[in-house]
Amino acid sequence: MQEKIIILDFGSQTTQLIGRRVREMNTYCEIVPYNKFPVGDSSVKGVILSGSPHSVYDEKSFRTNFSDFKGKLPVLGICYGAQLMVHEQGGKVEAAGMREYGRAHLQNISTGDELLKGIPNGSQAWMSHGDTIISLPENYRTIAATKEVPNAAYKIEGEQTWGVQLHPEVFHSEDGPTLLQNFIRICGCQQDWTPASFVETTIASLKQQLGNGKVVLALSGGVDSSVAAVLLHRAIGKNLTCIFVDNGLLRKNEFESVLDGYAHMGLNVLGINAKERFYSELKGVTDPERKRKIIGKGFIDVFDEEAHKLKDIKWLAQGTIYPDIIESLSITGTTIKSHHNVGGLPDKMNLKVVEPLRLLFKDEVRRVGRELGISDTLIGRHPFPGPGLGVRILGSITPEKVRILQEADHIFIQGLRSSELYHKVWQAGAILLPVQSVGVMGDERTYENAVALRAVMSTDGMTADWAQLPYEFLARISNEIINRVKGVNRVVYDISSKPPATIEWE
Repeated sequence: MQEKIIILDFGSQTTQLIGRRVREMNTYCEIVPYNKFPVGDSSVKGVILSGSPHSVYDEKSFRTNFSDFKGKLPVLGICYGAQLMVHEQGGKVEAAGMREYGRAHLQNISTGDELLKGIPNGSQAWMSHGDTIISLPENYRTIAATKEVPNAAYKIEGEQTWGVQLHPEVFHSEDGPTLLQNFIRICGCQQDWTPASFVETTIASLKQQLGNGKVVLALSGGVDSSVAAVLLHRAIGKNLTCIFVDNGLLRKNEFESVLDGYAHMGLNVLGINAKERFYSELKGVTDPERKRKIIGKGFIDVFDEEAHKLKDIKWLAQGTIYPDIIESLSITGTTIKSHHNVGGLPDKMNLKVVEPLRLLFKDEVRRVGRELGISDTLIGRHPFPGPGLGVRILGSITPEKVRILQEADHIFIQGLRSSELYHKVWQAGAILLPVQSVGVMGDERTYENAVALRAVMSTDGMTADWAQLPYEFLARISNEIINRVKGVNRVVYDISSKPPATIEWE
């Protein structure tokens, strides 16, 4: 049984970041709602309590049953988690006279404390709290302070239980990794959860789960579905059939190149050309949400029709990853966002679902893909929206507009690759604007389309900043698009950050 650390989520924006930091140390962890501790699970080696937007003295603040684990397993409370233990055991937590937000420096660090081992006085830590611990319960001992916070960290005597008001998961906490590493060591974790071990255990698990059952998987050409396909292929071979639908909204030559790439990987892939069907259903539609729904439903219908042509299919495979699982449930257990992969298909097709990547973050999927020997060309691909160019053509969609955008986008992306800029940005693409502008080409006046280029820097897509690409590069790409793409006479560059803008325009 895979050993793990449980992270109880009290609603902090950085809960996922805690999970990623722990996993970066080759230790498996799971994020669960604050009230869903897996009682009786012997594989749990320790518990981390996350932060929260609430104050511990709010009537509606989240509580957990500490008797399930406190005093039985190592526990680390972070910010709200630390304050909650103090509050519930008779200590005092109050609104701070001055909110401590940003960099602080640890001082009066208790020598010999296991959690703070190797962290020097003066170590920079990141604080983000409006409340502070005023006084500790009787059996609690302060092990670190800052200039503004006398109880920045504490330990409970007689237990392997700690609380810290700093955020060790945040990059600006210089010795945060050391603190988390110390906690993992206190938990007695083997730290042997690697891409290689994941591949080995997942393939064995899939063989047992699926047996001789036949599986169908919708491929998108992206990282998640491709890695899921290779894992399944390693487990069940010819019993896996993949379907790749060309909705007419892919990048230039993508349908052919993706099919060729999958063929070299030994996958059994059916390529379905459904361009005309999608163009017909999208004709005259300008509302972004309607376009998304038409494209989504069209994909489901095509996939369903093709899957029903296959015999004895029992399973539907999806490239669902861990953030999808976390985001699909609020910390109260209520669905707030459905999975994005193939919504609606399991009920419609009466198939059981298998999700081999459901425990992985995006960066972990890429590491597993490399472990499986998938090419860096595919593994390193930028994120691409599910509706494809349908949300990068503002306004109505026509085959001619698709042609224009595919050509412009191709020049931009290939330019990024040839200039060794592609892997330096998170995501890039071109957008066809629903405006025309006056231009001069040769001795003639033109009235043609404008194209916007978009490139952003990000780590997870939740926030993003516009990429400051070299002026010389932008000038060259603009010139190439205007000269080579018939129907375009103006190119602009989007310098909006997220928030307030989004990465995609629609």
